Amino acid sequence: MPDVDLGTQVFDLVFNPKHDIVYAGLLSGHVKAFSYDNDGSCTPKFDIRPTKKTIRSLVTDSEGQELYSVSKDRSIHVIDTSTGKVVREQARTHESAINRVTHFMSMLATGDDSGVVKLWDPRQLSPIRSYTHHFDYISDFLWLQDKKQLAITSGDGTLSIIDVRSSKVEPLAHSEDQEDELLSIVSIKDGKKVAVGTQTGIISIWNRTSGWGDCVDRLKGHPHSVDALAALSEDVIVTGSSDGLVRVVQVLPNKLLGVIAGERTNLPSADRNH
Repeated sequence: MPDVDLGTQVFDLVFNPKHDIVYAGLLSGHVKAFSYDNDGSCTPKFDIRPTKKTIRSLVTDSEGQELYSVSKDRSIHVIDTSTGKVVREQARTHESAINRVTHFMSMLATGDDSGVVKLWDPRQLSPIRSYTHHFDYISDFLWLQDKKQLAITSGDGTLSIIDVRSSKVEPLAHSEDQEDELLSIVSIKDGKKVAVGTQTGIISIWNRTSGWGDCVDRLKGHPHSVDALAALSEDVIVTGSSDGLVRVVQVLPNKLLGVIAGERTNLPSADRNH
């Protein structure tokens, strides 16, 4: 896929799970979509501006039919991916700006700058539940399909687990303070472990069978923050860092395999095209 000039900073990027289409959420409030093929060509699909504020996070549903965007203005927009039209909008859904969104089991989870997490049925106007155990911004989510649990990372330095089937508003587990902002999370080792990127450039490794109190290993080597993570295999991940470099890292045994891309600006998001 060739370089595409989007005109402004990209805050999030996701692939359609069923089609060769990529979506970008921009500082300007635009959401842009491009199709691509194996020959390297890239074709614009749509360009809309659902809000004048920054699009901070994007996610599609499991079939790639709907694209959900969340914004600094606290809104949630639902976009029909076949037409590029906004089909639903919810305004002022949080007290603070929304920073992250994810989709699972026909539900949405949103996290804001104050650490509040809300679960939603996208067809309803009110949240199913709200969680307030974090006190700083929500940076990332990871859906644990086998347990029907949601892992949450936060700028307050902790990781938490919520059971979305439970009516309780307290987390199922909440880690010790890692004394570092947790920025990104990805599943590795056939789902038995997770890797978490931090502000200081350390990647912490968590063993699910050992519980969520503390990490079991730390991978050093990034000179700047690890803002984004994506898994290439069960043992290899790619990292997006605030120094503008994309690195390939082997986990357990830990080894930096190389650098595959470099940009002039930080890389706040990563996704894998399946």
